[in-house]
Amino acid sequence: MMLEDKLYGSMEVEPVLRDLVNSRPLQRLKGVHQAGAAYLVCPEWNVTRYEHSIGVMLLIRRLGGSLKEQAAGLLHDVSHTAFSHVSDYVFKNEKEDYHEQLFHKRIAESDIPAILKKHQVDVNEIINEIEKWPLLEQPAPHLCADRIDYTLRDLYAYRFISLQEAHRFLEQLIVKKGKMVVQSLAAAEWFIEAYYKETIEFFMEPRNVYANWKISEALRLALERGAINESDLLAEDEELVKKLNESGDEQVRRLLAEIYSGVCVKEATGAYDHYHKNKVRIVDPLIDVGGAFVPVSKCSRKAADLISKAREKAEKGIYLKVMHN
Repeated sequence: MMLEDKLYGSMEVEPVLRDLVNSRPLQRLKGVHQAGAAYLVCPEWNVTRYEHSIGVMLLIRRLGGSLKEQAAGLLHDVSHTAFSHVSDYVFKNEKEDYHEQLFHKRIAESDIPAILKKHQVDVNEIINEIEKWPLLEQPAPHLCADRIDYTLRDLYAYRFISLQEAHRFLEQLIVKKGKMVVQSLAAAEWFIEAYYKETIEFFMEPRNVYANWKISEALRLALERGAINESDLLAEDEELVKKLNESGDEQVRRLLAEIYSGVCVKEATGAYDHYHKNKVRIVDPLIDVGGAFVPVSKCSRKAADLISKAREKAEKGIYLKVMHN
């Protein structure tokens, strides 16, 4: 099977990966937007969890990861609910790991174990021992395939960076002793800037925050009133919107109607309508200094300042003001 990707180009993948890509859980992710409900206020914000999952797999492949780690990368987001992290806001989950709590159950109840068994792969080895997959996940502030792909993918799709810039960074990214290392100081500094364009400028963009606030309010109310149940959150985004609209609950429908393209909302400096704080996300890439892997902030004042400013902004959160016509 040949896969085409906007960031990594064309790659031929093995039958087990082909079958996983074609499985129901992976195909569902085509209908789950990475930025949650943001596409409802800005249709261009339309990157999906499917694209990201393919990308994580291909980045691991590019960096020399094993076939099993590629499979783990492909599967890492299959338990994301509709609108991605919106469920964390619905249930006020500050760790933003609601989907991780569903992961094992979601895999077990799917066709994935049978697919892996067909190809003589133990499902438990893939999903139960995440520490075996150092390219896929690393604790912050280290780089990993998950963080790198969603950053580059969103920023390229939303025209914050060019494809050439993404490729120049990827050319500087290598793996040494199981760790992702950036070969040049300039490339490491560039990625820190890019990551904060993603996690501060985009994640905290007022329309983005607004859309996810309103959809989380609609979902919370619908759950409280029994218009939907928790299992409905595993639908695709548009299926869940349809269910909410057909619930007959006028207050839920009114909340949905407030999420529309062209809504005017800005960051408040005084009176505000909503306050939101994301999980604080920080990166500090490793660079090779005389054979030792050192966080770039230890070598670069620019990097240290970027990290400090991003942390301050993330910890402050954002106050929104809705500008009514």
